Amino acid sequence: MKRNLCIAVAVLWIATLATAVWIFVAGWTKPGADGRTEILLAASERDLILAEMRQLLKAVDGVVRGLGESQPDRKSMEGAARAAGMTMAADVNPALMAKLPLPFKQMGMSIHRDMDALADAIVQQETPQQILQRVSSMTARCTTCHDLYRFGVDR
Repeated sequence: MKRNLCIAVAVLWIATLATAVWIFVAGWTKPGADGRTEILLAASERDLILAEMRQLLKAVDGVVRGLGESQPDRKSMEGAARAAGMTMAADVNPALMAKLPLPFKQMGMSIHRDMDALADAIVQQETPQQILQRVSSMTARCTTCHDLYRFGVDR
């Protein structure tokens, strides 16, 4: 009897762990009507991620605007990039992160890391061309992500 109970507990523990891993990797998704993967979120969660994306776009805009100036304000450009770095991603709700598919999380975190690296490159006086190449690499990932995913509201 005790052995059967231990086996049942072990099986339930393994099933629970497997489910948690599956959700962490796959996220809370379904195929979208337009061919993209639809990530199902509460409306407030969707709004939070979209606000973060707008902040990232504003950071890119701040850097690109700086590059367009005859005398770029590197301090301002650094600040724009740094604001979208890893500190921006530090306080993410674990329940929200669990709903996001792993490739989405990986792309998002890589963008935040690259924003910090971009800020460092600005401080280190990289040329405008080098900075623009960094920005181009990041925006290519942004467009890839937007091509792959969309947000839906989980009711």
